[in-house]
This record gives sequence, C-alpha cells and structure tokens, in this order.
Amino acid sequence: MSLEVQGLTIDIGGLRVVDGVTFEVPAGGTVGLIGESGSGKSLTALAIMGLLPEGASASGSVRWQGQEILGLSDRAIAALRGDEIGIVFQDPLTALNPIRTVGRQIAESVRIHERVRGPELRARAIAEAARVALLDPEGIVRRYPHQLSGGQRQRVAIAMALACRPRLLIADEPTTALDATVQAEILGLLHRLTADEDMSLLFITHDLAVLAQVATHAVVLERGRVVEAGDVPGLLSAPRAAVTQGLLRDATATLWRGENPGGNA
Repeated sequence: MSLEVQGLTIDIGGLRVVDGVTFEVPAGGTVGLIGESGSGKSLTALAIMGLLPEGASASGSVRWQGQEILGLSDRAIAALRGDEIGIVFQDPLTALNPIRTVGRQIAESVRIHERVRGPELRARAIAEAARVALLDPEGIVRRYPHQLSGGQRQRVAIAMALACRPRLLIADEPTTALDATVQAEILGLLHRLTADEDMSLLFITHDLAVLAQVATHAVVLERGRVVEAGDVPGLLSAPRAAVTQGLLRDATATLWRGENPGGNA
C-alpha cells in the first residue's frame, strides 16, 4: 500500500472540519477524493503534505510506505515533499512565485533534493518543461508566470510537482479554471505521466464527470466525513449517499448542457 489515511481528524479554532476520514491509495492506483465545496477535500490533502494553515491541528494516522508521517517535524516532512510526494494546487497563478522565472521554479525541487547545479540544472528545467508538453520549453523557462496562459501555468505546476519523480501525486482540483479543451489536455497529461511512471494519484475534485476520466476508485466526503466509497463505475450507476446522487445530477446536467465539466469555459 502506498498511502494509508486512518481516522484523520482536523480541527480549526475549536471547530472540527474533518472527522475520521479513512481511505487508501495503492501503489500505482488512482483514487478520487470528491465532495462539494467545504467538504474537507483540500484540508485532507494539506494534512497529508504537512501544510495545514496556522491554527489547524490534525490527529489520526497518515502512513506513507508504512511510515507514519502525520506529526513529522517540518524538516522531515519537507524531505518527502517533491521527492516522494508531489502536489498540484488548484490555482497555479497563486501557487507560483510571480518574481521568479518558471524555469527556476520547475528546477527548485531538483536543486534541493538532487543537488543539481549550474547548466545541468537549467537543462533539467527545460527537459521537465518538455515532458509536460510545453511548446518551446527553452523559451518557456525564461518567462514569468504572468506571461503564460492558464493552461501553461498548470503544466508548469505539474512539472514542478513531478520533477523529482515522486511516487505519489496529489492533484487538487487541477482543471477548475480551465476551458474545455485545455482541461482535456491536462487530464490526458496527468493520465499519461502517472501511467508512464507507475505513479499513484490522489485526484481531488467536486465534479463526478471529471473524476470518471481519471480515477478507478473514489471516496465521497460530506461535511468532513466519508459518506460513501467504492469503484467509480459503481458510484456512477448506483450512488447510495444523497450527496453522491446530487453530484451525479450536477455532472449529468453539465454534460447535457455541453458545458466544461470541472472548469469554466
């Protein structure tokens, strides 16, 4: 088993926002974490990565490759981030540093974890930009985030997360602000890269139609609790929980209207 989350509880200012969440992501598996806004999806991801906001506390168990990582020191968890576990955030424009070139940001985890320097580091940044299908990678690495389109910025974010070949990728609503064409490209890119590297994927979304394109198994959250879990075809054909039924209706309505599932056209 790659990632095991058992009884994860998160409190913020005395309010319980995640309550006893349990799920597993097997080695090489793709699991979706789905729910409406405020269900605790992103907080769960942040707890796994040791990135909870100030004032938040987590209890329970998060085991990575058999090792307990919940409660590790900042230094210890930082050693895992980027190297063994990568994360792609929902909004790359805010996740990227506006005053650093994208090449430097793509190469940062390589510099830290693999101690690569100089021309070799720049060559690695170009190679990683090419790996996520950014056109003109040599030119892209010299640009700043504001000079790129939304789709290009998301590809940069993916390149940053995967530069050190982590064994697990957490993708938190990575296609929300993208139009239909770019969203399909990003989903295809994630599928290809995780398959090529035999990487585990935890995909977070509020959209069941998007989830069906990337995950084989899903965990449904509502108000911080798991209300349903199972294989994605089963959730699509016979959802049991009311929230899952609502998500299915939303996804069906979106598809009927011809809108972009999970994004804004």
